[in-house]
Amino acid sequence: MGMALDELVRSAVAALLHATGESQTDLATVLSISQAQVSRRQAGTAVWSLADCDAVAAHYNITAHDLLAGPTRAVEALPTERRRASGRSATGARTAAEGGVL
Repeated sequence: MGMALDELVRSAVAALLHATGESQTDLATVLSISQAQVSRRQAGTAVWSLADCDAVAAHYNITAHDLLAGPTRAVEALPTERRRASGRSATGARTAAEGGVL
């Protein structure tokens, strides 16, 4: 049997943060929650709600189904323009994301 759904979501969120170069703080801002709340969800001490999953998926321009399918599917579904350019720092990727379409 595979990972539990909550583990899949946590893994997918971590993979998306890494792939885009965004921080938990960046994601928290988009979701209108605190970085600490994102951290608790990622640590498994709080859960990602279905509404959170919809908001996370919309932020990354993927479907909730792609997010719930886990990290591989979530990152594969991520639009090219949302991906951190190779060799670019996470800070640079965040700056570009802030200036681009979110």
